[in-house]
Amino acid sequence: MAHNSGKSGFFARRRWILWGGGSAAAVILLASFASRDDSVPVLAASVSRSTIQSVIATNGKVEPVTNFEAHAPVGTTVKRVLVKEGDRVRKGQLLVELDAAYARSQEAQALARVRASDADMHALERGGTQEEVLSLEAQLVKARDAYSTAERQLEALKRLEQSGAASPGEVRAAENQLNAAAADRKLLESKQKQRYSRPEIARIEAAHSEAESAYSAASDVLHQLSVRAPFAGTVYAVPVKQGAYVNPGDLLVEEADLSEVLVRAFVDEPDVARLSRGEKTEITWDAMPGRVWQGTVTAIPAEVKLHRTRNVGETTSIVNNEDLKLLPNINVGVSIVTAEHAQALTIPREAVRQDDSAPYVYQIVNNELHRQNVQTSISNLTKVEVTGGIAEGAVVALGSVNSKPLRDRLTVRVVH
Repeated sequence: MAHNSGKSGFFARRRWILWGGGSAAAVILLASFASRDDSVPVLAASVSRSTIQSVIATNGKVEPVTNFEAHAPVGTTVKRVLVKEGDRVRKGQLLVELDAAYARSQEAQALARVRASDADMHALERGGTQEEVLSLEAQLVKARDAYSTAERQLEALKRLEQSGAASPGEVRAAENQLNAAAADRKLLESKQKQRYSRPEIARIEAAHSEAESAYSAASDVLHQLSVRAPFAGTVYAVPVKQGAYVNPGDLLVEEADLSEVLVRAFVDEPDVARLSRGEKTEITWDAMPGRVWQGTVTAIPAEVKLHRTRNVGETTSIVNNEDLKLLPNINVGVSIVTAEHAQALTIPREAVRQDDSAPYVYQIVNNELHRQNVQTSISNLTKVEVTGGIAEGAVVALGSVNSKPLRDRLTVRVVH
């Protein structure tokens, strides 16, 4: 009996332990349900005032504004190369010299033709060469004398005919002789005034023009064989070497004034309509991180064309480059500021939502979302300007931390 009594006491104590444990678990479970929070954790931001810019971000290429390219005028060899890429040069400085022996010979021959043509023109103006002019003048003096003599003889015979001392036949012979002398004189006077016919004059004048043009061309070629800087600037391309042969048209040297450069930007078709002359541009170059060059839009696209895989309009900006860091042909980043509003009400871009009716935000009031329609203006990649529908200082939801969708009247808590 004593043994059974011990066993009963053990089981009784065990029931109390189990009952006490169950009660504790129930209390904990009830406390867990009582403290459960159904609010959705969200990120939020305040409506505040700031300067906002609407920006078109794209790529571009640097080009010289004032540029000079020298090309070989004829096939010849490079005699001297006096500069290298990156050299600063002064106006009139000799850059490249080509062999000019053949060009000098051509110029000399052209000059000889000009001088011969000048002689022909001088003869044309005077009525012939010096010898021809003197000979014609002598013949004309002789013809005039012959005419005067024939005229006197005719007058004398007419007087004698009246007295019967000369016959009518002698008078007619004297008249014929006078007529012949008059014809000779007239012919020589005509030759003196019009030594050359119109076709001859045209041929001489054409030959003279051709000779002068040939000489001008030969002189120009000779001049181009010594390449000099037309302005102070920077040499940025010298593709030839001393002793090399160059063909007509081959590039010899490129120089530019790089104190100002032109940046050609490639704007995607949907953004072309936003461009206007005078808009501010900001230029960046990966080779110089953190450096920004300022410029303004000087030309807007006149057409849209295919550039690689994009339909783009090309716009240009003039950029100050006094330290000469921007080099021709480099690829740069271009940001075009199409609008800028100071002290504007702004919110993060992700706070604005859109449906068929209007843009809206979820304003947080007493830990509850309230859908609020808003009016917006310009925007960029991070911010949107709000022009109506919400006040400064209001708090708006950006999104939930646990990816739960937001909705009107949803209970939320703001996390940071």
